[in-house]
Amino acid sequence: MTPQRWFALSLGLILTAYWARVIRMAAKQRRRTGRGANFLPPEPLGRAIRVVWIPVVVAWVALPFVFAYKKRPPSALVPLVSSDALAIAGLVLAAGAVAGSIACWKRMGESWRMGIDPGERTPLVLTGPFAYVRHPIYALSSLLMIATVMVMPSPLMIILALLHLTCLQWEARREEQHLLATNGEEYAAYCAKVGRFFPRLFPRK
Repeated sequence: MTPQRWFALSLGLILTAYWARVIRMAAKQRRRTGRGANFLPPEPLGRAIRVVWIPVVVAWVALPFVFAYKKRPPSALVPLVSSDALAIAGLVLAAGAVAGSIACWKRMGESWRMGIDPGERTPLVLTGPFAYVRHPIYALSSLLMIATVMVMPSPLMIILALLHLTCLQWEARREEQHLLATNGEEYAAYCAKVGRFFPRLFPRK
């Protein structure tokens, strides 16, 4: 197996561990509350977004294994550049993103959700990583996808990255609108002090 294939295999295992944890948490929420953490949200637009997003995630996890094991991978999976240093840096970033995500999930506890339920209100989590960034989980998911492209800079993976990042950006803004509607001034004040994906250097007044 070539180094590129080993890198792809390692990436696939990291991504599998990440999404297996997500599915396990959603299943735990369903057993406890009867809802799967809004994995398939009840609101129509959220479900429509999942029509694109779920296949993207499935391909994101599967394609590293395809590249690692298929004798002749499709040309769309062949990296545009070959750099062991870039791939290794990507794997380190990916592992760090997963570790950071686990810390955020633990901080959220029972408030963790994957989508919007207009009829549900969960306690705001404003401590830990959330004291510095409003959407640390989405920020780390973005980093995980960027790390994936570093390991496998192929045309198909770049397309998946653009789709995933677009969905994350859209969902983050939709969630903010929902939280503003349900939590009012408390969440508005939080948004003024804390950046969406990066710490805010100069809080708004």
